Amino acid sequence: MTAQPTPALDPAREETRAKDDPLFSGLPGDIDASFEFFPPKNEKMEESLWNAVQELKPLDPHFVSVTYGAGGSTRERTHKTVERIIAEAGLPAAAHLTCVNASKKETQRIAEKYWEAGVRHIVALRGDMPQEDGTLGPFEPHPEGYNSAEELVHGLKEVADFEISVSAYPEMHPDAQDQQTEIDYLKRKIDAGASRAITQFFFSPNTFFDYLEKTDKAGIDVPIVPGILPITNVAKARLFAGQNGAEFPDWMDDLFEGLDDRPSARKLVAATVAGEMCRRLYAGGIRHYHFYTLNRADLAYSICHLLGMRPKGGQETGQ
Repeated sequence: MTAQPTPALDPAREETRAKDDPLFSGLPGDIDASFEFFPPKNEKMEESLWNAVQELKPLDPHFVSVTYGAGGSTRERTHKTVERIIAEAGLPAAAHLTCVNASKKETQRIAEKYWEAGVRHIVALRGDMPQEDGTLGPFEPHPEGYNSAEELVHGLKEVADFEISVSAYPEMHPDAQDQQTEIDYLKRKIDAGASRAITQFFFSPNTFFDYLEKTDKAGIDVPIVPGILPITNVAKARLFAGQNGAEFPDWMDDLFEGLDDRPSARKLVAATVAGEMCRRLYAGGIRHYHFYTLNRADLAYSICHLLGMRPKGGQETGQ
């Protein structure tokens, strides 16, 4: 058999191969991350939450936020959790605040208590009505309360000079007439005093980039931070997506099929999928990511590591 000649090397291809591709090579860690938690319902959940806070603390997050429920006991848990994060973990903590089931005076009193506790950042949301079965129903304004997040932002600015984040919906809020109406409303929330928007989660980088083009055209010039939800439970993620107007891709079902009884493999797949999306966002210039942690640190920490983040000052986590 006649030996085949070795193909000549393509210089252009070799030069490209030699270059670091920011999508797949190590990243410099020049990003900010923020993490969202929900208030614990019992001592075991409180311990789990605190472990997550301690594990993520060495990454020096831009801020952490704690969600807010409409009931009185849940409000107190949110307040205590935020206070503890500030006092014991020394992290900048943002408290969620909604328009649900409270008068304007009640809401302003809550905001005043946050300010007195050292909270300087509020995530202002309209909120949805809690149902007896644990689901959320359509918003019903309190007769003496704020009717919208726009009104809430105005009200908070009357209490104190809070930094205020609001929500944004790359795939449109379920209650919105159309996306342009939704974007116009986001602009009004910004004009009312909000300094940042955090998006609902999504599963395609192009969804986010398309949304940024539209918000740019609308004259929205504050940071719009992508909300990232690592998937650990496909059924729950599909439910969350349906409630919030996010498209849940069919390929996600195939990807996680057969992993119900393999938690380690499921976590690996979840971190890989979310990490790949974040890397593509990074390649498009995104440097701040907001992680919906569901009170667990492992996936958010792994994704931040893939993005080049390392513990600040040589700190290590408890792992």
